[in-house]
Amino acid sequence: MALQNRKRLIWLAIGGGAAVLLAIVLALFISSRHKDGPRMNEGTSPGLVLNIDEAPSLDAQKELRCFVNGAFVGMLSIADCATRNGVAAQALDVGIDESGEMIAAPTASLAPPPVVPLTDTEAGAPTVSSEPSEIVPEAPGAATGPVAACLRYSGGQWNRLSDSLSLSACVTLLYDGRCERPGSAAYGRWGAQSLRLVPRRVEISEDNRNFRTLVEQGAGCSVK
Repeated sequence: MALQNRKRLIWLAIGGGAAVLLAIVLALFISSRHKDGPRMNEGTSPGLVLNIDEAPSLDAQKELRCFVNGAFVGMLSIADCATRNGVAAQALDVGIDESGEMIAAPTASLAPPPVVPLTDTEAGAPTVSSEPSEIVPEAPGAATGPVAACLRYSGGQWNRLSDSLSLSACVTLLYDGRCERPGSAAYGRWGAQSLRLVPRRVEISEDNRNFRTLVEQGAGCSVK
């Protein structure tokens, strides 16, 4: 009887050892297969990708807040809003206002150009403030190319930021990292030229009326 029990224990030990060995082999096999597969943190995951610079997709028939001559006229589709404004649909700036509502308005329609400062035109124009109402950041490094005075329009007046900056340095100082909402605009001056920030781009004008694109904004509303 004792001999039979001893044999039984020996076979149980052998069987247990074989089971452990088999489990180890299976684990190594599964691990080697996963090693060659895609890893969790590699590649792109549609549910985790976020690009704040991409405009939201918009159904052309979806109604949104429409502005005409700076006034809210109701909830209209992009096509209807463009018709009410007398422009092509591509001429509308579409985005989200402070309340989170989708709006559409012609470029800078909510903020027409201010009168140019006295230093650039005849008497009667507004003067440039010698005491800016804002903290002026340190001007960028040495300029290359032509230089001129760089001004920002804010608080109903012109504020001089620098007397001698290149055009690119002035645009960077005024608008780098600054985003503008649809229909509105932020104005500045470089020498005798007007600068205007609208959604996704900076524009320039020689006559303060007809603006053309100077530079497109990149990620994070960058102009560098």
